[in-house]
Amino acid sequence: MKIGSLDLGPRPLLLAPMEDVTDLSFRRICKEQGADMVYTEFVPSEGLVRDAAKAVAKMHTLDEEAPVGIQIYGHILENMVEAARMAGRAAELAGGHGADVVDINFGCPVTKIAGRGAGSGMMRYPDKMVEITKAVVEALPNVPVTVKTRLGWDENSKIIVELAERLQDVGIQALTIHGRTRCQMYKGAADWTLIGAVKANPRMHIPIIGNGDVTDGPSALRGFEDYGVDGIMIGRATFGHPWIFREIKYYLEHGEPMPEPSVADKVALARRHLQISLETKGEPRGIYEMRRHLSCYFKGLPEFKETRMRMVTTLDREELFGILDEIESRWG
Repeated sequence: MKIGSLDLGPRPLLLAPMEDVTDLSFRRICKEQGADMVYTEFVPSEGLVRDAAKAVAKMHTLDEEAPVGIQIYGHILENMVEAARMAGRAAELAGGHGADVVDINFGCPVTKIAGRGAGSGMMRYPDKMVEITKAVVEALPNVPVTVKTRLGWDENSKIIVELAERLQDVGIQALTIHGRTRCQMYKGAADWTLIGAVKANPRMHIPIIGNGDVTDGPSALRGFEDYGVDGIMIGRATFGHPWIFREIKYYLEHGEPMPEPSVADKVALARRHLQISLETKGEPRGIYEMRRHLSCYFKGLPEFKETRMRMVTTLDREELFGILDEIESRWG
């Protein structure tokens, strides 16, 4: 699969952009575990235009995680254009590798974003969505522009088949589709039939990336074989489970599940993840922001509740590394 001149190989697996999740430490871990491409957290266009330090910092990427996409969101055309230009200059503005792709977030369903017309809120205004996309593409002649979106606003407005054509016609170089409407949020099952319909449309020639409810090898294989997508993006199933990329690739190659990583393997991965988080964010933030991941790394261990509570409440670096050693010793 190619996005512009960027070749991701056959049947690539992509880490979905997720706010407060896909920071630099998690992106690096997922890359090491087989992700073919990773994305930053959502970067607000208004924040970039104001030169807000937090927004600019989200664009900091490293060569080790490349190829990497920087995802921007917003609902004001002028701000989106300026934010896109800044994302295209991310290596200069934020340091590091920069953007191999600039992605437009037309998919986030949370109220604080969609409620003000950004993210999947734009699904109610397809003409404006296309207008913004066209302007962003024109502002970035040397960087591929892609879009991530949903099926539509609600069950009565699933406009994705027509919308996909319009977005392609203004110059995007790949389209990721989450198989739910905005009103579904993350409830119910993702509907891949319309993702498949977009891919089967003879007018479409850009890569189509499917997203939603891919949790293992068999669900990924269905996406590729039953719906014909060019790539698959994985989001919530990566929480505390970054080796899912290796699992899926193993299944696609061998037709059977990969052996489950041992507790010692998971401890080693959690320890490395924590170390990178501390190196990039310092204390206590590097520990605090690891909690959402650490609470998932060891799901299913028996009689783990008390240990888990200690692990996700301490802000002491040595204590936390000690708890990880204890997990390996007791359950390994």
